[in-house]
Amino acid sequence: MTGKPSTVPSTVLSVDLGRTSTKACISRNADDVVLIQANVAHLTVEQVRRGQFEGQPTDPLLDIWLEFQGRGYASGQLAADFGADLGIGQSKIDDALIKVLACAGYFGLQGELGVVLGLPYYSQEQFDREKEHILSLVRSPHVMIYRGQEVRLDITHVWVMPEGYGSLIWSEAQDKRAASPDFPNLSVAVVDIGHQTTDFLMVDRFRFARGSSESVGFAMSQFYDQVAAQIQGADSQSLSLIEAVNHPEGDRFYRPKGVTKPTNLDDILPSLKKSFARELSDRLVTWLPERVTDVIISGGGGEFFWSDLRPLLKEAKLKGHLAKPSRTANALGQYIYGELQIMSLSKQLVSGRP
Repeated sequence: MTGKPSTVPSTVLSVDLGRTSTKACISRNADDVVLIQANVAHLTVEQVRRGQFEGQPTDPLLDIWLEFQGRGYASGQLAADFGADLGIGQSKIDDALIKVLACAGYFGLQGELGVVLGLPYYSQEQFDREKEHILSLVRSPHVMIYRGQEVRLDITHVWVMPEGYGSLIWSEAQDKRAASPDFPNLSVAVVDIGHQTTDFLMVDRFRFARGSSESVGFAMSQFYDQVAAQIQGADSQSLSLIEAVNHPEGDRFYRPKGVTKPTNLDDILPSLKKSFARELSDRLVTWLPERVTDVIISGGGGEFFWSDLRPLLKEAKLKGHLAKPSRTANALGQYIYGELQIMSLSKQLVSGRP
């Protein structure tokens, strides 16, 4: 954002555009982060309106639909019911505005709003190009019908950061003990293990090292492919498979559509996890700048692979830290960033400085 602000929005919406689920929050309370499955279905207005017949209020996370610019959209589980997949391989910009609007509708937001988003960092050129694109899509007044109710939003401010950076902000914002790392004075690598990408970010004393950071297309989607390959009839994009993989040991059963007997994933996951974590570690060590002393692991795959990655980091004489909660740390850190930007804008407005 440039120029002197005339008004400052009172609400910040943080949206982490995950490929498995969109994580969103309007506060720094970790318990209040909402996870909406990333599926988006493009429908007609007539199709989405047919859901208004229910006699009792439904769980909004299972029934997210909206009308926007003459089109109908379903998000999350409802979109999956309509046959929409997770969009593996697509740009995070695709359907980003619909996901932002769905999150705003879920939280009941109206009026002026600031939005914080993250994008993969494949290269500075691509990041800049996609950033400008998403700014032009999101920053604007919008009128939609969310679950039958008109919603008017004026998204006046949009901030975009590399995916994974929010986890560093969140980790630094936590209560400090004497032995806690002083991230602002360290050379830190952030490894955000997502569904579509693993983001390797290099941060020197909170300075984002553009030339050393990158996002790579080796992440949880490849792991789910490996799991599905072991099960006849399995779909690696199935929300049921993904949910089963992330269940606690002893409760990891998955039954593909049309199959009678479920598969106990405990029989196949340990060896797959170990080999996949070793490959992740090898990629990390190959990329890792020499000056790094500490590594923050985050993302949906962060906690999942932590027990396997931690000894590998120790072996490399690196101090490993798991962002907690790792799946939503990005969204929470993005919110804190937006909160700080709003405070800065408010001071500018009061002082009259540009």
